[in-house]
Amino acid sequence: MSSNETPPSEVLTVLSTIRDYIRWGASRFTEAGVCFGHGTATALDEAAALVLHTVHQPYNLAEPYLEAVLTLKERQAVIDIIARRISERKPAAYLTHEAIFAGLSFYVDERVLVPRSPIAELIEQRFAPWVEADQVSLILDLCTGSACIAIACAHAFPDAQVDAVDSSADALAVAALNVANHQLSESVELYRSDLFNELPDARYDVIVSNPPYVALAEWEQLPKEFRAEPDIGFKGGHSGLDIVLRILADADDYLTEQGVLIVEVGSSAETLQDTFPEVPFYWLDFKRGGDGVFLLTADQVNQYHELFLASLT
Repeated sequence: MSSNETPPSEVLTVLSTIRDYIRWGASRFTEAGVCFGHGTATALDEAAALVLHTVHQPYNLAEPYLEAVLTLKERQAVIDIIARRISERKPAAYLTHEAIFAGLSFYVDERVLVPRSPIAELIEQRFAPWVEADQVSLILDLCTGSACIAIACAHAFPDAQVDAVDSSADALAVAALNVANHQLSESVELYRSDLFNELPDARYDVIVSNPPYVALAEWEQLPKEFRAEPDIGFKGGHSGLDIVLRILADADDYLTEQGVLIVEVGSSAETLQDTFPEVPFYWLDFKRGGDGVFLLTADQVNQYHELFLASLT
């Protein structure tokens, strides 16, 4: 404990309300230099998420209830989880085993990345204006992890079938928990596969993916909170594009004529565009923040198919 940190006994007795502990937690995070980026962007947001979860309240708790006084047991539980977040440097979702994506709750642990993709915004919009929602019958989620994208798609397109793929048995175990929790076993099919390899012979109206796309040199510099996540979900090879290039090369065989390919490449967006300067990647904008997500139509994927194939050699 630093010399100017409030002693735990005083925190228990002087602070009392939910608002008090959110403010206190945010101050501790700032003082400790905690890194964010797993669903929250600021110390205050992170503290609010942890405090509200710990006292079993919703993240959108009405403002007046922030003045509710916590019991001593609740206060101690909040102090303990704030301390863990600082000392362990794990994403908050690993401490609470919950992440919110597209307005839905998902179980998460260290076997999967914490859901946070801006693709959630696209799903909430039912991929408009890029597809006709009532014409979408089959969706593919590559590198599904916790299955957050697949499950969000199943909610957005209740009449569609969603196939979700991952090469990690550990990730698929978490995905299966989430599919069961959302009661979507009839709508979401899980496959253990190296991308398209083990999929049935089908064509999809939407192929969506948040694959590993971090270049090795960048991954080695990531803060501890990111290094706490499974590295298989990050590492995209020397350039960051190893998996992305394979998706581009093979997607032509799996898209319907009116289908679209949507892939998050994050920090490797510039590298991808430089690799294929002639390809008109459409880089999507997001009202809630985030970037590095491209869209290609099936016609475009087909038009540049040979170019994408050549990049693998």
